Amino acid sequence: MREYKVGVIGATGMVGQRFVTLLANHPWFQLVAVAASGRSAGKTYEEAVSNRWAMSEPVPDAAKNLTILDADADAERLAGQVDFCFCAVDMKKEDIKALEERYAKLECPVVSNNSANRWTPDVPMVVPEINAEHLDVIPAQRQRLGTRRGFIAVKSNCSLQSYVPALHPLRKYGLERVLVCTYQAISGAGKTFERWPEMVDNCIPYIGGEEEKSEQEPLKLWGRVEGGRIVTAEKPSITAQCFRVACLDGHMAAVFMKFADGRKPSMEQIRDDWANFRGVAQELRLPSAPKQFLHYFEEPDRPQTRLDRNLEHGMAISLGRLRPDTQYDYKFAGLSHNTLRGAAGGGVLLAELLCAKGYMD
Repeated sequence: MREYKVGVIGATGMVGQRFVTLLANHPWFQLVAVAASGRSAGKTYEEAVSNRWAMSEPVPDAAKNLTILDADADAERLAGQVDFCFCAVDMKKEDIKALEERYAKLECPVVSNNSANRWTPDVPMVVPEINAEHLDVIPAQRQRLGTRRGFIAVKSNCSLQSYVPALHPLRKYGLERVLVCTYQAISGAGKTFERWPEMVDNCIPYIGGEEEKSEQEPLKLWGRVEGGRIVTAEKPSITAQCFRVACLDGHMAAVFMKFADGRKPSMEQIRDDWANFRGVAQELRLPSAPKQFLHYFEEPDRPQTRLDRNLEHGMAISLGRLRPDTQYDYKFAGLSHNTLRGAAGGGVLLAELLCAKGYMD
């Protein structure tokens, strides 16, 4: 695989910082450009993040002296320096959508962590192990945009990773209804406890827009490409409730599932399906892909956020407590690292898939 020159738009925010750390020693990708708002433009990356660095590791040497570009005013300059870019900006949705399309039309592919284009019909929203075939819609998007190389691909909402991967291999049994309650870490809001002291010893039973995303985005992931657009799936029916909890990293989910009459699998079948599930990311041996995507813990008190969120460099999904339910067929607990698998790590894995499939060439 050749080396690709990449940029990060929104590089000073928490997800942007995570992108920068993941790219520091990546075998395929070389970070050559960073961009943010006009307030940070002209500073070195180290200067811009000195008072807001939220990662446990220090600012990577490869990024320290990069001069921050203005994501808007310097778009042509950035697009001319890179093979593609990651986008993790904090702006209004309509502004994000316009910015991402601008870069795409400058023939700079965009791998986005933002939600603005997730429901654009010809923009693939991809979890590589689940719906890699949705990349087939990119030629139709390029035709709409009038581009040769440029396009936008997005990753799904971070909380989905804690339960959708576990449901995916079970759809063959006629998965009909799902109830999910998510318990989401504060880094999902781009915060630390120092910057959000109100969250210490606290739980907030509301995250704006999160329940709608949790109920609707899985249906796009499970949809199909038809006529140059992605048609969403009709089942399963999902209802969700989302809480912000006093954890730094790691989104957990309590999941209840109901199968079609006469198709209910045994718990042994479910555990076997989880243990044997492999996706395109594993088949291609992409650098960021976990070797074992779904890990099941037999212990009654696992998975735990502090113990298990970093499993396989934070890119695996942890599952446990599978058991019968009195109202649904079964229930279980799921866990994912929200800024790794759920955000920047998932974006890097998607970019690896796009490179392996030739979309960045």
